[in-house]
Amino acid sequence: MKRALISVSDKSGLVAFAKGLKDLGYEIISTGGTRKALEVAGIETISISDVTGFPEIMDGRVKTLHPKVHGALLGVRDNESHMAQLKELGIDLIDLVCVNLYPFKETVHKPGVTHEEVIENIDIGGPSMLRSASKNYASIPVLCDPKDYEKVLKELQENGETSLDTREHLAAKVFRHTARYDAMIAEYLTARTGEKYPESFTITYDKVQDLRYGENPHQSAAFYKNMHPQYSLANATQLHGKELSYNNIQDGNAAIEILKDFEGQPAAVGVKHMNPCGIGIGKTIEEAWDKAYEADPVSIFGGIVALNAPVNMAIAEKLSKIFLEIIIAPDFAQDAFELLSKKKNIRLMKLDTSLEPDAKYKVTNVLDGLLVQDMDTKQITAEDLRCVTNRKPTQEEIEQLLFAWKVVKHVKSNAIVLVKDNMTIGVGAGQMNRVGAAKIAIEQAGEKAKGSVMSSDAFFPMPDTVEEAVKAGVTAIIQPGGSIKDQLSIDVCNEYGIAMVYTGVRHFKH
Repeated sequence: MKRALISVSDKSGLVAFAKGLKDLGYEIISTGGTRKALEVAGIETISISDVTGFPEIMDGRVKTLHPKVHGALLGVRDNESHMAQLKELGIDLIDLVCVNLYPFKETVHKPGVTHEEVIENIDIGGPSMLRSASKNYASIPVLCDPKDYEKVLKELQENGETSLDTREHLAAKVFRHTARYDAMIAEYLTARTGEKYPESFTITYDKVQDLRYGENPHQSAAFYKNMHPQYSLANATQLHGKELSYNNIQDGNAAIEILKDFEGQPAAVGVKHMNPCGIGIGKTIEEAWDKAYEADPVSIFGGIVALNAPVNMAIAEKLSKIFLEIIIAPDFAQDAFELLSKKKNIRLMKLDTSLEPDAKYKVTNVLDGLLVQDMDTKQITAEDLRCVTNRKPTQEEIEQLLFAWKVVKHVKSNAIVLVKDNMTIGVGAGQMNRVGAAKIAIEQAGEKAKGSVMSSDAFFPMPDTVEEAVKAGVTAIIQPGGSIKDQLSIDVCNEYGIAMVYTGVRHFKH
């Protein structure tokens, strides 16, 4: 008679799976809550203590860590020496293992959880059994996911055993499962110790979905999310439209990152190719959207829009007149949703803005490696600004300069942004030299550049950018400062009465 060992925290599909094994003639060994659940369902089981001849001890901390369990799992079936030792020691083989682990992730996220509770939800016996059985996958099917119950039962019913290919896939899944579990524990404990960049950096993500293709149609792709619920696209709910693409996700993420910097005031963000094409703030979300659209009504075509207030009918009527890929908002009024959802392909995403934006690191892959850095969350206030010119900025200019500074942080370097009346009017992104970025921003702004303010993500190595600002009619500039030729730019500003302030902070974005 074959034997299965079943011990699960997630009891989804448990009874049906165990009953299926029973019908195939399996004896079932079980533990604790799993055994109780099966016996309530009328399924007879064997206690793990009856197998080991040893009681569960220390509140269940030790129950399966025993040679009669691990010998039964690790014994190689076609190794005569192994089989002889098992027989001599009275150890019966275990032919199938079904184990999933204590809910560590769920415990960590439980409101008011104590450190002691978290520690008690570190599973020891479960991963040990999974690893032992998976090492011996040549003979033993090992299940850690209820989604696999039906496939395994079907193979057993049709063939009397599982295929080697199935067992190998299951074993690979087990080691991903235990690696993920250990990574979560390591992350939790490392955070407690305050160690910022430990000797090894292990991260784990859960798949959200496969994507139709990647950045281009010839590239395959998938979308994964961090285990922590955050103010991010990965935790948004799609209410309408076709599946997100790789580029949609990149652009949507960029829009959300920008929106985070405008908390506390109605803001609207338009994004194309991960750069903002229009950002507006206002007393109402409708005013903010009007400004974001007016900033660049050409580039917003086919773009992504993110709003930090619900979409009402007035805004929906305006949005419906434009071709957009995605609209992200905290909510949609029913009539607004009905209007927008008439467009088949537009994606409508509802994002809970009460979730904390607590991502600490930005991870970028390079060939054969990862770059890990702090997220760029540095904020600048009026008190942080240092005026370096004869003319000081007015209060209105300071407000516009701070707005421009928030925007330029999210534009690919080299970056120059022009702002006026609480909206972007010119964005120069991703240029190989700063004056080139300035010329693009100024050309886009046109006549609106007169009376605007300029922000730069890094210092001016030469006075040429300031000279372009003078010709365009810019009245104030915000930049980090720190060039050995700073005085040349200051002199030009002083000559033409432009106010310039330094932040002392650089915002390169590569």
